[in-house]
Amino acid sequence: MTITSGSAVALPRAGAATVAAAPRQDETSAGYLALPLVVVVAAGVLAGYGYVRRTRRARTRTTPGGGPTAPSPPPSDELDKRSRELLVRADDWVRTSGEELGFAEARFGTAATAPFARAVQAAGAELAAAFRMRRRYDQGVPEDPAARRQALAGVIGRCEEAGRLLDAAAGGFDELRGLDRGVGGALEVAEARFRELTGRTAATEAVLAGLARRYVPSASEHVTGYVEQAKDRLMFATARLNRARQQADRGEGEQAAGQLRAAEGAVVQAAVFLDGVERLAAELDEAAAMVPAALSGAEAERAGTAVRLTDVPAGEARARILHADSVLASVRQELTSGRPYDPLDVLRRIVEAAAPLATGRTGVLSAAALLTARSATSAAAGFVTTHRGAVGTAARTLLTEAERLLATRPSTDAPHADVLAREARHHAEQDVRTHGNPYAEPDTHTPGTAGAVLGGIVLPGSSPASITPSFGGPRTRNRRTVQLV
Repeated sequence: MTITSGSAVALPRAGAATVAAAPRQDETSAGYLALPLVVVVAAGVLAGYGYVRRTRRARTRTTPGGGPTAPSPPPSDELDKRSRELLVRADDWVRTSGEELGFAEARFGTAATAPFARAVQAAGAELAAAFRMRRRYDQGVPEDPAARRQALAGVIGRCEEAGRLLDAAAGGFDELRGLDRGVGGALEVAEARFRELTGRTAATEAVLAGLARRYVPSASEHVTGYVEQAKDRLMFATARLNRARQQADRGEGEQAAGQLRAAEGAVVQAAVFLDGVERLAAELDEAAAMVPAALSGAEAERAGTAVRLTDVPAGEARARILHADSVLASVRQELTSGRPYDPLDVLRRIVEAAAPLATGRTGVLSAAALLTARSATSAAAGFVTTHRGAVGTAARTLLTEAERLLATRPSTDAPHADVLAREARHHAEQDVRTHGNPYAEPDTHTPGTAGAVLGGIVLPGSSPASITPSFGGPRTRNRRTVQLV
């Protein structure tokens, strides 16, 4: 039979006489015989189709008895690792893009750079959401394993979206800066900023020395060595700026752009170090002026304790009062001794002692809590920025949460933000100690290279060439290299 064939098939010949002698009713009988055969074949085809469908269902179903063929979700530990890696990378993308954007704004103005500022802002919002999700995950929310995998996937998706936004803007940003057409104008901006910072180093050293005279060493220990590190970054910037100008003169535009970007990154971090010292000095002076009023405010809170703690068990209320009395008495003795002290630490102790005695902080105690929180958060942010080549996810997550609390609910959550920021700084310092020095100075003729690598200004590559991160996300940020010799 030729059920599936479109062409005629010749039947075996039995001789012409045989065919001619066949009566008409036999032809009709053959037709009746063919019909059941067609039905049988069709039934077989349908049965085979049904078997195939049943087999596919058995292979793809997830109920017992059927082995899943769909790809199983990645294990949580793999998602956890990828989410942590992407958070660090995305944070670096946003930080680097914002830093280079600052040089473009200095040259072309805020109107011309507005689209790129919006891109950085949008990427930063995606990143902040990712850090918030990671923070909740670290706190055990959600609890369901499937939901936790979903949360990690959400962190990864947010980070990837941040990178996509920056990648999409990188081409237009390059067109605006025009470094491929020449680095002359950009060099002038960077060199002017470099000279201004170089002139500030001596004054900042004097500020640091003044802190050592007025306050205990612990008050300024977090910025000890910052002036030296600023000088280190400026030495690196000097070499990169000189090399950029030389290569530009030789017509080596791409290489000059890489050298310029390395110099710009070093200049930015030198400013962070110097600003950190000067900001701390201002905060310590402000705190010292606020301490007497904060102490009086806390003692007033203590006086009204009997009214406020009526709904607290007697034992707990007594413990709060005794603790506050002890802390406030210690602070008053410290102030009247005439010896140097740490005003920010004293304010922090006053706020912590008064907090359990009041239903809410108002006036000077709120201002004191806000000052200590902002100081700790700024210090942690500066450290992460200048050591981001070594700082991991935990410190960045805690810092982002502290910044979020200060931006959304500064009065009520300032003490919590203060705790998170100090914890972030602690984690970051641990990361740096663990990381060590990835690029020993004897390996290069350029002073300051080790600090530049630690600060993420250059990423170690095939020696002597390294990558200079630029404005952009994962596809565009590594488009420039720099020779470190």
